[in-house]
Amino acid sequence: MTREFISGNDALAQGVRLASPKVISAYPITPQTTVVERLSEMVGDGSLDAEFIHVESEHSALSCAIGASAAGVRTFTATSSQGLLYMAECLPYAAGGRFPIVMMNANRSVALPWNIYGDQRDSLLLLDSGWMQAYAQDAQEGLDLALMSYRIAEDPEVSTPFMINLDGFRLTHTYEVVEVPDKESADRFLPPFRPIGSIDFKDPQNIGFSAGPEHNVFFKYKAHRAVLRSRSAIAGSEKAFSDIFGREYTGLIEEYRCEDADHILITLGSASGLCRHAADAARSEGIRAGVLRIRYMRPFPAEEIAAAVSGAKSVSVLEADVSFGGSGAVFSNVGAALFSAGLSMPSSNYIGGLGGRRISQGDVRRIFSDMAAGKTGVRFIGIEEGLQ
Repeated sequence: MTREFISGNDALAQGVRLASPKVISAYPITPQTTVVERLSEMVGDGSLDAEFIHVESEHSALSCAIGASAAGVRTFTATSSQGLLYMAECLPYAAGGRFPIVMMNANRSVALPWNIYGDQRDSLLLLDSGWMQAYAQDAQEGLDLALMSYRIAEDPEVSTPFMINLDGFRLTHTYEVVEVPDKESADRFLPPFRPIGSIDFKDPQNIGFSAGPEHNVFFKYKAHRAVLRSRSAIAGSEKAFSDIFGREYTGLIEEYRCEDADHILITLGSASGLCRHAADAARSEGIRAGVLRIRYMRPFPAEEIAAAVSGAKSVSVLEADVSFGGSGAVFSNVGAALFSAGLSMPSSNYIGGLGGRRISQGDVRRIFSDMAAGKTGVRFIGIEEGLQ
């Protein structure tokens, strides 16, 4: 193991190197580009034994990964924003084909207006594509997810593609001290890829077939069940990861001071650290605040969220996303979880960070103050109430 001062993108690329994919399909887009640049350098200097394929578009990048996975090899690709939306047609193909592709998405705002900075509207727009989705809070988690994601996706009970999300610029281009495991330990953690169904001229199989009304639903049900089953694969992967590398993760969610909290703020990604500091400040002012970080949006941790907030007086969701004319996707999912669990505490949705706009600790402290005052509804941070 070495300790290196590297960016989130570099850390993710190091994690991919340790996972030893055999095909990397690449197309550049800010702020993802340096991930595939680093991987191309690794292939060039021999530290990664893989085919690096520079394709002509993001749509082709995922199409290439699908073909390589169907041929029975471990694959990787990466994208962001408009590139992810250009891939949108291919995402259900990968999920429906049960190809355990791993893809990194650098979360970035989508046009128009044109914007290269980070929010989470790109990946949250595609929650229903059939992919697992995880959201890292720092560069170390990004590297570790690059390893764990393959073990989870390739589990025979799962066999589902995996999207790793890193907040654009706030994580992708921020430098941190990161522990990079040695290759021998990584190989002990991640066994060689053993496809459960792939192109084989000696044993032909039907891949990518049609299914009419009588049978289509069964394939969708099995894909849904596979994502649900990934819960146990995630737990097993984290246990093995802790045993080998000594770093522990907390499953689908991470709680901070939620045990006795009256007011719990739910968020995901890099904003969680800021929210924890604001919760500490709120507690110094007499507000019993807590923070719940969602690590996985798919599978969605409905039961875990409901259990964590069951004793709270109010719940709010802070997210860098909005469904125009409605609320944010995270808030909608959380609301459904609370309703299913029979919880009816006041809740509110705070939309912040769109287009990379800064969220301050003061903004988050005001959210806790609003919760203590009983305010509810959908609110845009930084916009006066009368302009909403």
